[in-house]
Amino acid sequence: MIITAVEPLAVDRYLFVKVHTDAGITGIGESGTWGFLEASEAAIEKFGRYLVGKDPLLIEHHWQYMYRFAHFRGAAIMGALSALDIAMWDIAGKHFGVPSYQLMGGKVRDKARVYYHVLGDSRSKLVTGVTEAVEAGFTAVGHLTPFLDEERHVPYFKTHVEKIRDAIDAVGLYREAAGDADICIEIHRQLTPAEAVVLGRGIEQYHPMFYEDPTLPDNLDAMAYIASKLSVPIATGERIHTIHEFQMLLERRAVQYVRPDVCMAGGLTHTKKIAALAEAHYVGVIPHNPLGPVSTAACLQLAACIPNFAIQEYPLGEHEPPKSEIVKQPLQLENGFLIIPDGPGIGIELADDALEKYPPIPKEVDTRLHLDGSVVDQ
Repeated sequence: MIITAVEPLAVDRYLFVKVHTDAGITGIGESGTWGFLEASEAAIEKFGRYLVGKDPLLIEHHWQYMYRFAHFRGAAIMGALSALDIAMWDIAGKHFGVPSYQLMGGKVRDKARVYYHVLGDSRSKLVTGVTEAVEAGFTAVGHLTPFLDEERHVPYFKTHVEKIRDAIDAVGLYREAAGDADICIEIHRQLTPAEAVVLGRGIEQYHPMFYEDPTLPDNLDAMAYIASKLSVPIATGERIHTIHEFQMLLERRAVQYVRPDVCMAGGLTHTKKIAALAEAHYVGVIPHNPLGPVSTAACLQLAACIPNFAIQEYPLGEHEPPKSEIVKQPLQLENGFLIIPDGPGIGIELADDALEKYPPIPKEVDTRLHLDGSVVDQ
Protein backbone atom coordinates (compact mmCIF):
# COMPACT_ATOMS: atom_id res chain seq x y z
CA MET A 1 0.00 0.00 0.00
CA ILE A 2 1.32 3.44 -0.93
CA ILE A 3 0.03 7.00 -0.64
CA THR A 4 -1.23 8.31 -3.96
CA ALA A 5 -2.44 11.81 -3.06
CA VAL A 6 -2.61 14.26 -0.17
CA GLU A 7 -5.63 16.57 -0.34
CA PRO A 8 -6.05 19.52 2.05
CA LEU A 9 -9.68 20.58 2.51
CA ALA A 10 -10.63 23.97 3.98
CA VAL A 11 -14.23 23.56 5.13
CA ASP A 12 -16.10 26.27 7.05
CA ARG A 13 -13.55 27.44 9.65
CA TYR A 14 -11.64 24.14 9.75
CA LEU A 15 -8.76 22.62 7.81
CA PHE A 16 -8.93 18.90 7.12
CA VAL A 17 -6.75 16.61 5.05
CA LYS A 18 -7.51 13.46 3.09
CA VAL A 19 -4.66 11.03 2.46
CA HIS A 20 -5.48 8.64 -0.40
CA THR A 21 -3.87 5.24 -1.05
CA ASP A 22 -3.73 2.76 -3.90
CA ALA A 23 -5.58 0.26 -1.70
CA GLY A 24 -8.71 2.43 -1.81
CA ILE A 25 -8.30 3.44 1.84
CA THR A 26 -8.53 7.14 2.67
CA GLY A 27 -7.45 8.62 5.98
CA ILE A 28 -8.62 11.95 7.39
CA GLY A 29 -6.97 14.41 9.76
CA GLU A 30 -7.33 18.00 10.96
CA SER A 31 -4.94 20.88 11.58
CA GLY A 32 -5.31 22.80 14.83
CA THR A 33 -3.66 26.05 13.74
CA TRP A 34 -7.02 27.79 13.54
CA GLY A 35 -5.63 31.34 13.21
CA PHE A 36 -3.26 30.50 10.35
CA LEU A 37 -4.94 27.77 8.35
CA GLU A 38 -3.66 29.13 5.04
CA ALA A 39 -0.07 28.67 6.20
CA SER A 40 -0.85 25.20 7.55
CA GLU A 41 -2.47 24.24 4.24
CA ALA A 42 0.72 25.22 2.41
CA ALA A 43 2.74 23.05 4.81
CA ILE A 44 0.37 20.11 4.19
CA GLU A 45 0.94 20.46 0.46
CA LYS A 46 4.72 20.56 0.97
CA PHE A 47 4.72 17.48 3.21
CA GLY A 48 2.31 15.82 0.80
CA ARG A 49 4.87 15.93 -2.00
CA TYR A 50 7.16 13.86 0.22
CA LEU A 51 4.46 11.39 1.29
CA VAL A 52 3.18 10.48 -2.17
CA GLY A 53 4.61 7.09 -3.09
CA LYS A 54 5.38 6.17 0.54
CA ASP A 55 3.97 3.42 2.78
CA PRO A 56 1.43 5.11 5.11
CA LEU A 57 2.00 2.51 7.83
CA LEU A 58 5.51 3.82 8.61
CA ILE A 59 3.93 6.49 10.79
CA GLU A 60 6.74 7.14 13.27
CA HIS A 61 9.35 7.21 10.51
CA HIS A 62 7.35 9.72 8.48
CA TRP A 63 6.75 11.83 11.60
CA GLN A 64 10.47 12.02 12.32
CA TYR A 65 11.36 12.61 8.68
CA MET A 66 8.96 15.54 8.25
CA TYR A 67 9.65 17.06 11.67
CA ARG A 68 13.42 16.95 11.38
CA PHE A 69 13.98 17.76 7.70
CA ALA A 70 14.20 21.56 8.22
CA HIS A 71 15.55 23.86 10.89
CA PHE A 72 12.37 25.86 11.53
CA ARG A 73 9.00 24.74 12.87
CA GLY A 74 6.11 26.43 14.67
CA ALA A 75 2.35 26.15 14.99
CA ALA A 76 1.40 26.17 11.29
CA ILE A 77 3.93 23.46 10.47
CA MET A 78 3.03 21.37 13.50
CA GLY A 79 -0.65 21.66 12.60
CA ALA A 80 0.11 20.25 9.16
CA LEU A 81 2.22 17.43 10.60
CA SER A 82 -0.51 16.65 13.13
CA ALA A 83 -3.22 16.46 10.48
CA LEU A 84 -1.16 14.07 8.35
CA ASP A 85 -0.25 11.93 11.37
CA ILE A 86 -3.92 11.55 12.35
CA ALA A 87 -4.79 10.63 8.77
CA MET A 88 -2.09 7.92 8.70
CA TRP A 89 -3.37 6.46 11.98
CA ASP A 90 -6.84 6.47 10.40
CA ILE A 91 -5.43 4.56 7.41
CA ALA A 92 -3.63 2.09 9.68
CA GLY A 93 -6.79 1.32 11.63
CA LYS A 94 -8.80 0.83 8.47
CA HIS A 95 -6.06 -1.35 6.96
CA PHE A 96 -6.05 -3.70 9.94
CA GLY A 97 -9.81 -3.44 10.51
CA VAL A 98 -9.56 -2.04 14.05
CA PRO A 99 -9.95 1.31 15.82
CA SER A 100 -6.72 3.32 15.78
CA TYR A 101 -6.48 3.06 19.57
CA GLN A 102 -6.21 -0.72 19.26
CA LEU A 103 -2.84 -0.20 17.55
CA MET A 104 -1.69 2.01 20.46
CA GLY A 105 -2.20 -0.55 23.21
CA GLY A 106 -5.96 -0.98 23.23
CA LYS A 107 -8.55 0.91 25.20
CA VAL A 108 -8.64 1.46 28.94
CA ARG A 109 -12.14 3.00 28.95
CA ASP A 110 -15.35 2.76 26.96
CA LYS A 111 -16.39 6.40 27.11
CA ALA A 112 -14.85 9.79 27.74
CA ARG A 113 -16.26 12.34 30.15
CA VAL A 114 -16.61 15.76 28.55
CA TYR A 115 -17.06 19.34 29.67
CA TYR A 116 -19.47 21.45 27.70
CA HIS A 117 -18.64 24.88 26.29
CA VAL A 118 -20.71 27.74 27.67
CA LEU A 119 -20.33 31.13 25.98
CA GLY A 120 -21.94 34.51 26.52
CA ASP A 121 -21.37 38.25 26.41
CA SER A 122 -23.33 38.79 29.64
CA ARG A 123 -23.22 37.23 33.07
CA SER A 124 -26.84 36.14 32.87
CA LYS A 125 -26.22 34.28 29.59
CA LEU A 126 -23.29 32.42 31.09
CA VAL A 127 -25.18 31.47 34.25
CA THR A 128 -28.15 30.30 32.17
CA GLY A 129 -25.77 28.29 30.00
CA VAL A 130 -24.36 26.52 33.05
CA THR A 131 -27.84 25.66 34.30
CA GLU A 132 -28.93 24.35 30.90
CA ALA A 133 -25.76 22.24 30.53
CA VAL A 134 -26.32 20.57 33.89
CA GLU A 135 -29.98 19.97 33.04
CA ALA A 136 -28.84 18.36 29.78
CA GLY A 137 -26.82 15.80 31.76
CA PHE A 138 -23.30 17.23 31.67
CA THR A 139 -21.29 16.68 34.85
CA ALA A 140 -18.78 19.40 33.98
CA VAL A 141 -19.15 22.80 32.37
CA GLY A 142 -16.25 24.73 30.92
CA HIS A 143 -14.90 27.51 28.82
CA LEU A 144 -16.29 29.62 31.66
CA THR A 145 -14.61 32.98 31.57
CA PRO A 146 -15.10 35.37 34.48
CA PHE A 147 -14.39 38.24 32.06
CA LEU A 148 -17.20 37.62 29.52
CA ASP A 149 -16.92 36.72 25.84
CA GLU A 150 -17.20 40.28 24.62
CA GLU A 151 -16.70 41.37 21.03
CA ARG A 152 -13.12 42.30 20.19
CA HIS A 153 -14.13 45.67 18.74
CA VAL A 154 -15.28 46.78 22.22
CA PRO A 155 -12.43 48.62 23.99
CA TYR A 156 -11.50 47.05 27.34
CA PHE A 157 -11.13 48.85 30.66
CA LYS A 158 -11.58 47.93 34.31
CA THR A 159 -9.81 49.04 37.44
CA HIS A 160 -7.88 46.35 39.29
CA VAL A 161 -10.48 46.01 42.01
CA GLU A 162 -13.35 45.83 39.50
CA LYS A 163 -11.51 43.24 37.44
CA ILE A 164 -10.71 40.94 40.35
CA ARG A 165 -13.87 41.43 42.42
CA ASP A 166 -16.20 40.97 39.44
CA ALA A 167 -14.33 37.87 38.33
CA ILE A 168 -14.54 36.27 41.78
CA ASP A 169 -18.26 37.07 41.98
CA ALA A 170 -18.77 35.55 38.52
CA VAL A 171 -17.16 32.26 39.51
CA GLY A 172 -19.37 32.20 42.59
CA LEU A 173 -22.44 32.50 40.36
CA TYR A 174 -21.18 29.70 38.13
CA ARG A 175 -20.68 27.45 41.15
CA GLU A 176 -24.17 28.19 42.42
CA ALA A 177 -25.69 27.39 39.02
CA ALA A 178 -23.60 24.23 38.58
CA GLY A 179 -24.39 22.68 41.95
CA ASP A 180 -22.20 19.60 42.28
CA ALA A 181 -21.11 19.63 38.64
CA ASP A 182 -17.51 20.62 37.98
CA ILE A 183 -16.72 24.08 36.66
CA CYS A 184 -13.67 24.71 34.48
CA ILE A 185 -12.47 28.31 34.56
CA GLU A 186 -10.97 29.72 31.34
CA ILE A 187 -8.83 32.85 31.69
CA HIS A 188 -7.53 33.03 28.09
CA ARG A 189 -4.14 34.34 29.24
CA GLN A 190 -5.65 37.68 30.29
CA LEU A 191 -3.79 38.16 33.58
CA THR A 192 -0.31 39.02 34.74
CA PRO A 193 1.21 36.43 37.11
CA ALA A 194 0.48 38.72 40.08
CA GLU A 195 -3.17 39.14 39.05
CA ALA A 196 -3.46 35.40 38.42
CA VAL A 197 -2.42 34.63 41.98
CA VAL A 198 -4.87 37.15 43.45
CA LEU A 199 -7.78 35.81 41.38
CA GLY A 200 -6.78 32.17 41.92
CA ARG A 201 -6.84 32.60 45.68
CA GLY A 202 -10.17 34.38 45.43
CA ILE A 203 -11.87 31.50 43.60
CA GLU A 204 -10.36 28.62 45.61
CA GLN A 205 -13.50 28.57 47.77
CA TYR A 206 -15.57 27.52 44.72
CA HIS A 207 -13.44 24.44 43.99
CA PRO A 208 -13.01 24.77 40.22
CA MET A 209 -11.79 21.59 38.54
CA PHE A 210 -9.05 23.65 36.91
CA TYR A 211 -7.85 27.20 36.27
CA GLU A 212 -6.91 27.36 32.59
CA ASP A 213 -4.19 29.55 31.08
CA PRO A 214 -4.14 32.20 33.81
CA THR A 215 -1.26 34.01 32.09
CA LEU A 216 0.60 33.94 28.79
CA PRO A 217 2.29 30.53 28.37
CA ASP A 218 5.47 31.85 26.77
CA ASN A 219 7.41 31.93 30.05
CA LEU A 220 7.14 28.55 31.77
CA ASP A 221 8.67 29.94 34.96
CA ALA A 222 5.78 32.42 35.27
CA MET A 223 3.27 29.55 35.14
CA ALA A 224 5.33 27.68 37.74
CA TYR A 225 5.26 30.75 39.99
CA ILE A 226 1.45 30.89 39.80
CA ALA A 227 1.09 27.17 40.48
CA SER A 228 3.34 27.42 43.53
CA LYS A 229 1.04 30.00 45.11
CA LEU A 230 -2.30 28.27 44.58
CA SER A 231 -4.24 25.16 45.54
CA VAL A 232 -6.44 25.47 42.43
CA PRO A 233 -5.16 23.06 39.73
CA ILE A 234 -3.54 24.78 36.73
CA ALA A 235 -4.36 23.59 33.21
CA THR A 236 -2.24 24.74 30.28
CA GLY A 237 -0.44 23.55 27.17
CA GLU A 238 -2.68 24.34 24.19
CA ARG A 239 -0.10 26.68 22.67
CA ILE A 240 2.94 24.44 22.93
CA HIS A 241 3.85 21.72 20.48
CA THR A 242 6.53 19.23 21.53
CA ILE A 243 7.47 16.70 24.18
CA HIS A 244 10.44 18.90 25.04
CA GLU A 245 8.27 21.91 25.87
CA PHE A 246 5.87 19.76 27.89
CA GLN A 247 8.79 18.16 29.72
CA MET A 248 10.04 21.61 30.78
CA LEU A 249 6.53 22.55 31.91
CA LEU A 250 6.16 19.36 33.94
CA GLU A 251 9.62 19.53 35.50
CA ARG A 252 8.80 23.00 36.81
CA ARG A 253 5.62 21.64 38.47
CA ALA A 254 3.80 24.39 36.64
CA VAL A 255 0.74 22.34 35.71
CA GLN A 256 -1.68 19.78 37.16
CA TYR A 257 -3.48 19.12 33.86
CA VAL A 258 -1.69 19.28 30.52
CA ARG A 259 -3.74 20.45 27.53
CA PRO A 260 -2.04 19.19 24.36
CA ASP A 261 -3.90 19.79 21.11
CA VAL A 262 -3.87 16.54 19.12
CA CYS A 263 -4.19 18.61 15.94
CA MET A 264 -1.20 20.83 16.74
CA ALA A 265 1.06 18.89 19.12
CA GLY A 266 2.13 16.27 16.59
CA GLY A 267 -1.02 14.21 16.11
CA LEU A 268 -1.67 10.93 17.90
CA THR A 269 1.97 9.85 17.64
CA HIS A 270 3.38 12.76 19.60
CA THR A 271 0.44 13.47 21.90
CA LYS A 272 0.56 9.95 23.28
CA LYS A 273 4.19 10.60 24.22
CA ILE A 274 3.16 13.84 25.94
CA ALA A 275 0.55 11.89 27.88
CA ALA A 276 3.20 9.41 29.00
CA LEU A 277 5.41 12.24 30.28
CA ALA A 278 2.44 13.62 32.19
CA GLU A 279 1.63 10.18 33.61
CA ALA A 280 5.14 9.97 35.06
CA HIS A 281 4.44 13.24 36.91
CA TYR A 282 0.93 12.18 38.12
CA VAL A 283 -0.55 14.87 35.86
CA GLY A 284 -3.86 14.44 34.04
CA VAL A 285 -4.50 15.01 30.34
CA ILE A 286 -7.31 17.25 29.08
CA PRO A 287 -6.98 17.38 25.28
CA HIS A 288 -7.51 20.86 23.86
CA ASN A 289 -10.31 20.85 21.29
CA PRO A 290 -12.03 24.02 20.07
CA LEU A 291 -11.93 22.62 16.54
CA GLY A 292 -13.92 20.44 14.15
CA PRO A 293 -15.40 16.95 14.43
CA VAL A 294 -12.25 15.21 13.14
CA SER A 295 -10.32 16.73 16.04
CA THR A 296 -12.92 15.41 18.50
CA ALA A 297 -12.69 11.94 16.99
CA ALA A 298 -8.89 11.98 17.21
CA CYS A 299 -9.08 13.14 20.84
CA LEU A 300 -11.29 10.14 21.64
CA GLN A 301 -8.70 7.77 20.19
CA LEU A 302 -6.19 9.24 22.64
CA ALA A 303 -8.65 9.19 25.54
CA ALA A 304 -9.32 5.53 24.84
CA CYS A 305 -5.76 4.35 25.37
CA ILE A 306 -4.11 6.55 28.03
CA PRO A 307 -4.61 5.89 31.75
CA ASN A 308 -4.29 9.54 32.85
CA PHE A 309 -7.04 11.00 30.67
CA ALA A 310 -9.08 13.38 32.87
CA ILE A 311 -11.83 14.96 30.77
CA GLN A 312 -12.40 16.07 27.18
CA GLU A 313 -13.15 19.57 25.95
CA TYR A 314 -16.42 19.38 24.01
CA PRO A 315 -17.13 22.40 21.80
CA LEU A 316 -20.51 23.85 21.03
CA GLY A 317 -22.41 22.54 18.06
CA GLU A 318 -20.90 19.08 17.71
CA HIS A 319 -24.36 17.67 16.98
CA GLU A 320 -25.63 20.76 15.17
CA PRO A 321 -24.87 22.26 11.74
CA PRO A 322 -22.31 22.85 10.42
CA LYS A 323 -20.37 20.27 12.44
CA SER A 324 -23.02 17.57 12.26
CA GLU A 325 -23.24 17.98 8.48
CA ILE A 326 -19.49 18.05 7.84
CA VAL A 327 -19.33 14.37 8.83
CA LYS A 328 -21.41 11.40 7.74
CA GLN A 329 -22.31 10.42 11.30
CA PRO A 330 -21.61 12.47 14.47
CA LEU A 331 -20.05 10.85 17.50
CA GLN A 332 -22.44 9.48 20.12
CA LEU A 333 -23.07 11.51 23.29
CA GLU A 334 -24.71 9.99 26.40
CA ASN A 335 -25.20 11.72 29.75
CA GLY A 336 -22.12 13.90 29.53
CA PHE A 337 -19.88 11.21 28.03
CA LEU A 338 -18.78 10.63 24.44
CA ILE A 339 -18.89 6.96 23.51
CA ILE A 340 -15.56 5.81 22.12
CA PRO A 341 -16.30 4.44 18.63
CA ASP A 342 -15.34 0.85 17.82
CA GLY A 343 -15.21 1.19 14.03
CA PRO A 344 -11.93 1.00 12.10
CA GLY A 345 -9.64 4.03 12.06
CA ILE A 346 -10.53 7.13 14.05
CA GLY A 347 -14.24 6.37 13.77
CA ILE A 348 -15.52 9.29 11.71
CA GLU A 349 -15.81 10.20 8.02
CA LEU A 350 -16.18 13.52 6.23
CA ALA A 351 -19.41 14.01 4.32
CA ASP A 352 -18.99 13.94 0.55
CA ASP A 353 -20.60 17.36 0.17
CA ALA A 354 -18.91 19.04 3.17
CA LEU A 355 -16.94 21.53 1.07
CA GLU A 356 -19.89 22.26 -1.21
CA LYS A 357 -22.18 23.02 1.71
CA TYR A 358 -19.65 24.85 3.86
CA PRO A 359 -17.00 26.76 1.90
CA PRO A 360 -13.99 28.07 3.83
CA ILE A 361 -14.37 31.03 6.17
CA PRO A 362 -10.97 32.74 6.59
CA LYS A 363 -10.11 34.19 9.96
CA GLU A 364 -9.10 37.82 9.72
CA VAL A 365 -6.63 39.57 12.02
CA ASP A 366 -8.72 41.05 14.83
CA THR A 367 -7.11 41.92 18.15
CA ARG A 368 -8.82 43.61 21.07
CA LEU A 369 -7.59 46.97 22.28
CA HIS A 370 -7.57 48.63 25.69
CA LEU A 371 -9.40 51.89 26.19
CA ASP A 372 -5.99 53.61 25.98
CA GLY A 373 -5.31 52.06 22.56
CA SER A 374 -2.85 49.35 23.61
CA VAL A 375 -3.30 45.66 22.84
CA VAL A 376 -4.93 43.32 25.38
CA ASP A 377 -5.08 39.52 25.34
CA GLN A 378 -8.42 37.81 24.86
